[in-house]
Parts: sequence; C-alpha cells; structure tokens
Amino acid sequence: MRVILVPLPARDFDPTEVAVSWKMLVAAGHAVRFATPDGGPADADDLMITGEGLDPWGVIPGLRRLVAVGRILRADSAGRAAYAQLTAAPEFLSPLRWDTIDLDTVDGVLLPGGHRARGMRSYLESPVLQAVIVEAFRRGLPVAAICHGVLLAARSIDPDTGRSVLYGRRTTSLTWRQERLAASIGRVARFWDPGYYRTYPDLADQPAGYMAVQSEVTRALARPEDFVDVDPADPDARIKNDGRHRDRPGNARPAHVVVDRNYVSARWPGDAHTFAQRFAAVVSQPRVAAEAGGDQLGS
Repeated sequence: MRVILVPLPARDFDPTEVAVSWKMLVAAGHAVRFATPDGGPADADDLMITGEGLDPWGVIPGLRRLVAVGRILRADSAGRAAYAQLTAAPEFLSPLRWDTIDLDTVDGVLLPGGHRARGMRSYLESPVLQAVIVEAFRRGLPVAAICHGVLLAARSIDPDTGRSVLYGRRTTSLTWRQERLAASIGRVARFWDPGYYRTYPDLADQPAGYMAVQSEVTRALARPEDFVDVDPADPDARIKNDGRHRDRPGNARPAHVVVDRNYVSARWPGDAHTFAQRFAAVVSQPRVAAEAGGDQLGS
C-alpha cells in the first residue's frame, strides 16, 4: 500500500476530480491523506454538485432548484456518488494542515483542480504548496495533476533552476478550447456572475486566453509542443473534445491523460477515472522504474 497526499483548498475544489481520484486510488489498494489550509474539512464547489445557480433563472431563490443547463454542467452521477462517499470518509474529515505536510510520510502527490476563483486562488497561489511540489519533484515522487491542478504545478518554481517543475516535462491541462466553451456558456447561464468559469480573466491589454490555464502552463514549459492536446487524428478525438462524454473505469475512450515518467496529467473531470487509474499504476511501480521508465504519452 502506498500513501498519496491530496492537498485541497478550503473550498471550491472540483468534487469529481477529488472524489473519483480518491475512490479509484483506494480501490487500487492505496491510502489517501488530505491537507487543507487550516486542517479542517474542505468544501467542494457547491454549484458543481447540485447544478443550482447554473441556469439563467438561478439568481431567483424560488427557482434555483429547477435545474436544466446545470444538470449538464454539474458533476455527473458517478462524480456526485463518489463525493457523497468521500464526505463520510475519516481521512477526508481529518485532514492535515498545509504547513504540516511531511513528504517523508507519503509516496505520491495528487493535485486536483477547480475553477471558482473565490476558493481556488488561495490554493493556486500558495507558496507553501508550491514549495511542497518543488520538493516532491526533487525527490522523484510520483506527482499527478488535473485541470487547474496543473497550473499549481506550473507555478511551482525550483529556486535552484529558476524554472517550473514542469520545465522539460510533457503535460496536458484544462485546454483553452474547454475553458472558452465553459466561459461562453457561463456568461449566459450565469449572467449575474459572468466570470464564474474564468479563475483568472484576461486583462484589458492581453489577448484572449492569455490567462487561460493552457496558456500559462505552456509558458512554463521548455517548448510549446510539450503541451499535449488530443491528437486530431485520434479516432476518439470527437468524444474526447465534445464536453459531453466522460470516462468510466471500463471506458477510457473519452479521456485524455498524459504520462511522462512519474508525472501524470489530465484535463477535466471527464478524464478523472483514467487519470487516477494511471496514477495508481505509476505509484505502484518501484521508485527507480517510475523515474527512469521513459516518456509515455497516451490518451
């Protein structure tokens, strides 16, 4: 059994990316430890659980429970079921504090995402977590990141090199295509909060998408081509990119996951089962094999 550390913000993490990863890692025989800023249980983004507030009428209290667009945008049934189980798990209810994380006690680190700025920015900008991630890469620990979790890794700068820990790695993340689509829907469906899906909006003098996750992650890499999107020639490219299909334990076709040595990355909740399965396999390898096993790319 290996122990996986999952740092979380105090609130607004994506429920699927956390709960499905937890469920799959535990099913693979691993233990999961959580860490939050204050050592208290974290709260997921409630909109992603209920879907309430993701429809144009969601601003009206009496109509919030009428979910239409929100039914599509929220976590699917597998994500919601996994989250319900997670919230009763002892390890979730008794997390560590970020400042007490000890990498000597863990065998890998998984960085989930979430997009709601009110809770996620403190996570993405935390110097404490960035230092933990730098040390994890220095030690050769397996690290996994999904969605905005990849942005946290990209922002983790090794002081010895002045470069991101992802420099020289290949990775994916939430793509600009996905972020732009969600933002365009959100501007209509949640018109009173049009920036809900953009954690970091572009400034007036920046081109569209400059502050998108894909753009910032790519700027941290050694080469732009080290950002790995779905290959247009992939026979499953349509279902990987349409935003409607999500993976399952027995169906990885909709998922896009990139494995580069002991680093695993994915784009969004629709990749979560495959992402966690592949990370569980990496963590299970002997440390030397995980570090030196060569690049593996795949969807």
